[in-house]
Amino acid sequence: MTHTGYTVVGTRASRAFRVLWMLEELGQPFDHIAAAPRSEGVTPFNPAGKVPVLIDNGTPITDSTAIIQYLADKHGALTHPAGTLDRARQDSLTQFLLDEFDAALWMAARHSFILPEELRMGAIKDSLKWEFERSQKVLMDRFSEGPYLMGEVMTVPDIILTHCGNWALAAKFPIVQHRLSDYLTMMRERAAFKRAMAR
Repeated sequence: MTHTGYTVVGTRASRAFRVLWMLEELGQPFDHIAAAPRSEGVTPFNPAGKVPVLIDNGTPITDSTAIIQYLADKHGALTHPAGTLDRARQDSLTQFLLDEFDAALWMAARHSFILPEELRMGAIKDSLKWEFERSQKVLMDRFSEGPYLMGEVMTVPDIILTHCGNWALAAKFPIVQHRLSDYLTMMRERAAFKRAMAR
């Protein structure tokens, strides 16, 4: 078996999970360095100290969405081809999830345990949860007949949505749409998801 030279830097409990899962879905071998954000294991590859970092044959790539889309494009799987209308719809869904789901959860995390205590505003979480519930309703209008977000084929936004859904449950952000709950249950049953979780 030839090694592709992939190394994922970042803990499974971070957005690095998206990259671990994508590589498992693609069936690609990789090394995993479970380094915490801003630790010595991360800063040589990303001076900002953020995870994940994918090192592809010595070249670091940062930002979980950029990484998983790069991997999907490179291996021709879990994505629609660039320059197609389906790809435009896919990228639109990706951006929607980052703006509406990831951003709210990240802001809540910052005000829970990331920012210095004197800068945290606990009350902000109520408004973020309200926004998160409203975003789920909007998402329902964009959901295909299924089983995946865009239809018969799993794509990059499915990884982001599932990761955000699990993050929401851990952060006690309510999942109010039954369709979304059922979808998350289905996605967690995927063999590649389970392999990534076991790392």
